[in-house]
Amino acid sequence: MTRPANTFAGLDLLAALGVVVIWGLNFVAMKYSLRDFTPFQLGFFRYVFAVLPLIFFVRKPRLSWRWLVPAGLAQLGQFGLLFVALQVGMTAALASVLMQTQVFFTTLLGVALLGERLSGPLRAGLVLAAVGLLCFGLNFAGGSATAGITVLGLVLNLGGAFMWAASNIVARKAQAAQPGYDPLQFVVWMSLVPILPFGLMAWFFEPAATHGQWRHASLGGWLGVAYLGWFATIAAYAMWTGLLKRHPANRVAPFSLGVPVIGLGAGMLTLGEGVTPWQWAGSACVVAALGVVMFGGRWMARRQALA
Repeated sequence: MTRPANTFAGLDLLAALGVVVIWGLNFVAMKYSLRDFTPFQLGFFRYVFAVLPLIFFVRKPRLSWRWLVPAGLAQLGQFGLLFVALQVGMTAALASVLMQTQVFFTTLLGVALLGERLSGPLRAGLVLAAVGLLCFGLNFAGGSATAGITVLGLVLNLGGAFMWAASNIVARKAQAAQPGYDPLQFVVWMSLVPILPFGLMAWFFEPAATHGQWRHASLGGWLGVAYLGWFATIAAYAMWTGLLKRHPANRVAPFSLGVPVIGLGAGMLTLGEGVTPWQWAGSACVVAALGVVMFGGRWMARRQALA
């Protein structure tokens, strides 16, 4: 029996799950690093680490700057907004959940801009995911569950999710315009774009008293930056971009719904964040949604073959 089109298997499946784990731990690294860096300093050093030393060994991709610049600016928006949200009022666990609203933004943008269609399993997965995100939202609907979270933090977090979706669409349109570019080359050279804007924003928008804060950063803070630059940016985004080259954007995006499951576990173990019954219910829905998206197409194809 032939494998259904757009079904994840083999190395693509391992890459998707690897990205889930790396990005799930990503939020804990952000929280640790923000103890030693301001948000825009963290963005600046994240992309400096992402670029160095690979920029000297990785050739520029067969893409014009008309694609690299928008992709880099989308990264600037995604992580600039997310880092500020984590500072002004957002937990690592909830941030890992709210960022997954990029699935819905990506789906809407993919349908509107790329003419992509929603398959049956993907629609079912998105419904389950929506129920899961609703469970997480109900957990923070009132009372002590909202401690440490502000309205501004929520809005900025959602803005970061939208910019992530925009980044997904740029990667897909770049593939359509110039097929065959190398994902690693794309991520390394795209990472040049946010460095200067992050540095300028740190200088102009953050208090002057914090300009030298990075000089006193701990080893743990620098290790967090290295993780964000080399693993969460280069390794994970190279794998993610490769998946977006080979599959529709609204087919790849739902895999990130596994990120909050890892994020919740990491928050419990390293930051002492508890998991409530609502969060467990949301995690179960997210896992179920991921299973439907991953295996629903294969199951439907098998049923059609047996019919």
